[in-house]
Amino acid sequence: MTQRVTTLRWQGDFDGHLVLLDQTLLPGELREIECRTVEQVWQAIRRLSVRGAPAIGCAAAYGVCIGVQAAVESDIEEMRHRIVEVCEYLATSRPTAINLFWALERMGATAQRGEASDPRNLADILLAEARAIHDEDRETCDAIGRHGADLLADLPSGSGILTHCNAGALATGGDGTALSVVFELARRGKRPHVWVDETRPLLQGARLTAWELIERDVDCTLICDNMAGAVMRKGKVQAVVTGADRIAANGDAANKIGTYGVAVLAQAHGIPFYIAAPASTFDLALATGDEIPIEERSAEEVTRGFGMATSPAEVKVFNPAFDVTPAKLIAGLITDRGIVTRPDTAGVATLLRDDIGSD
Repeated sequence: MTQRVTTLRWQGDFDGHLVLLDQTLLPGELREIECRTVEQVWQAIRRLSVRGAPAIGCAAAYGVCIGVQAAVESDIEEMRHRIVEVCEYLATSRPTAINLFWALERMGATAQRGEASDPRNLADILLAEARAIHDEDRETCDAIGRHGADLLADLPSGSGILTHCNAGALATGGDGTALSVVFELARRGKRPHVWVDETRPLLQGARLTAWELIERDVDCTLICDNMAGAVMRKGKVQAVVTGADRIAANGDAANKIGTYGVAVLAQAHGIPFYIAAPASTFDLALATGDEIPIEERSAEEVTRGFGMATSPAEVKVFNPAFDVTPAKLIAGLITDRGIVTRPDTAGVATLLRDDIGSD
């Protein structure tokens, strides 16, 4: 396997900047962008230069560090006030991925702990926290990969695994969520064959997942979204594994639009459907998936995909970025803490009992 993609990195000390791999240009061009202002971080999240719930959380944490740099010469209270402003601003970039809000809340809590002696010291503390979030995400991805590979250990070598959207290194600070399972199976000599949904309308599967798998020498086949059922019917898929952007307390999970349809197809064909996500993706404040906020994006993503007119300009468009898969369709939630089989409120609560106890 080749070296994994560097999705994001911090350059320098407290007065440094965030470097992102611009995912809007893949697979045609490998280009990094430098974010030196909080506005640039906001735009990078909004326009999907950085995407995937864990990676968005990491980028937002670093964005807080950038946003407070100008306040280092002020007093400590003004610095803390600026941190609140920056966190509130970054929180408006995208609404669905809970990791964005989780990371911002963590950065805000760090600022309010009262450990800092002066603004410069607080800037150093914030950067250390952002780096910790990034490092922990790498470890989380590895743990998800191990748990998922253990779960799928009985699959014959060369088995077909279908995935939707991109939940690999490009979506995280590590090896990915859904794809970390695939990569770990490959390391164990299982030789998985991945069926990659193209993932309309922005083709994250075609542009990003297929690219990642090829870079990592994992056997894969790209299919249009509407081919998944036919591939399943032919017996080519033995498991489905996707990521998630937010999971409600009962196990309902929001992921890239089209995931719900894949789950329905998997159930119809007797194929287990799994979701791989870190514990930070759970939102215990939401009882069910009906409460998850769903981002709606511009009509042009559908009518003029990648700059080419594909429909009449005046047609009405509905373009939700995510849908919700009910827990009853999910065979298991693969997390860094373990696996919840046949998820429900009790199962999720047991997995996250330490978090619940600390509230």
